[in-house]
Amino acid sequence: MPNRLSAPARVRPTPAPRRARLLDGPVPILASALLWGTTGTAASLAPAAAPATGIGSAALVLGGLLLFLTDRTARRLPRRCTPRERRLLVLGAVAVTGYPLSFYPAAARTGVAVATVIALGSAPVFTGLLGWLARQGRPGARWAGATALAVAGCAMLVLGPELTGGGASMDLVGVLLAALSGLSYAVYSLIGGRLISAGHPSGGVMGAMFGAAALLVLPVSATGPTSWLLSVRGAGVVLHLAVITTFLAYRLFGHGLRRTPARTATTLTLAEPAVAAVLGVAALGERLPVLSWCGLAVLAGGLAFLALPGRRRPDPARSRS
Repeated sequence: MPNRLSAPARVRPTPAPRRARLLDGPVPILASALLWGTTGTAASLAPAAAPATGIGSAALVLGGLLLFLTDRTARRLPRRCTPRERRLLVLGAVAVTGYPLSFYPAAARTGVAVATVIALGSAPVFTGLLGWLARQGRPGARWAGATALAVAGCAMLVLGPELTGGGASMDLVGVLLAALSGLSYAVYSLIGGRLISAGHPSGGVMGAMFGAAALLVLPVSATGPTSWLLSVRGAGVVLHLAVITTFLAYRLFGHGLRRTPARTATTLTLAEPAVAAVLGVAALGERLPVLSWCGLAVLAGGLAFLALPGRRRPDPARSRS
């Protein structure tokens, strides 16, 4: 027990718990991609009468309202934002709406595989370019190399069955729509990351953007056929997509954006088609060619290279002491 003659003990700063550092890094982003990877398997269980845009818009309406109503900061956020930040919120909501309204028609025209590769593969590129134009920093060589590797692996994985089976179908309008969905994803990821880094709570930012998007897309859900929603399968699919792949996944995604740059986050979400492919093999009995398994390995390598911490440069001040 120290007394008055004892030398004062040196108080060392308490390091942050390792679990907290992991939860503030890429882990929540990868967890959200894991949940998004269940989208295709869940949507395949919907009734045959359910239109693709109807499934996506219904899930966005319910999931967006859940994100908005379960977070009190989402309702207060517009009043606490500056006029410029409120304009960003509106633009983010429009971008959130644009993703399902462009991706599902793209998938119908080009096929799910081609649309997925174009949308998810273009999103990190759009994010890096838009972030650079918005003066949020130029993408580094580490990000560029990991993204190129991950996009190549994603293309090999998803397009493997079609390439080995005689080639993938291409439709110019479908390709443009898929690229538009990738741009939409990049825009709302950048806006979300910017508002969160400005000090706004991640749950509030995601809740405000997705709540407004739910209202914007509501007419699409109301004007299409809705009888399929009354069936057990239809309601179950929408509940899964709304609660798991929208509400929970975007809560995790927003939490990850607190410490992860948007361009890194959009690259890490390329894990989604890998999860979907493995789930298709395990749950639906699908078979993947060798090219797809090689693509899965390349994709995993690119994501691991990006997610693992890089070497820290030596501190010159510490070396002189």
